[in-house]
Amino acid sequence: QVQLVESGGGLVQAGGSLRLSCAASRSIFSINAMGWYRQPPGKQRELVARITTGGGTNYADSVKGRFTISRDTAKNTVYLQMNSLKPEDTAVYYCSADRRTISAGSVYYTTDYWGQGTQVTVSS
Repeated sequence: QVQLVESGGGLVQAGGSLRLSCAASRSIFSINAMGWYRQPPGKQRELVARITTGGGTNYADSVKGRFTISRDTAKNTVYLQMNSLKPEDTAVYYCSADRRTISAGSVYYTTDYWGQGTQVTVSS
């Protein structure tokens, strides 16, 4: 079991920055991957960024070059630095703890735990 608590959301003008934090209730060192997802109004939840135990990262094409995921294992915390924000980044952002599986040579991630979400609103 792990509890995830997000913080750092809010209202920002287009072009601005925000840093989201996700504090875990226990060590994240043994968790295969930590992720940030978002769910815009009326749309499905989508992966924004993920960081693996080995420090590898991947990003949605829409945020590459603007968002950076990082972690501090000593603080059991994962961050999402968001720069050059756009109105289309408006969404509820969720932190996740993901489990890795390998099948037929491919790697898959399944989310085992979610945070409660934090609202990010970008005004034009």
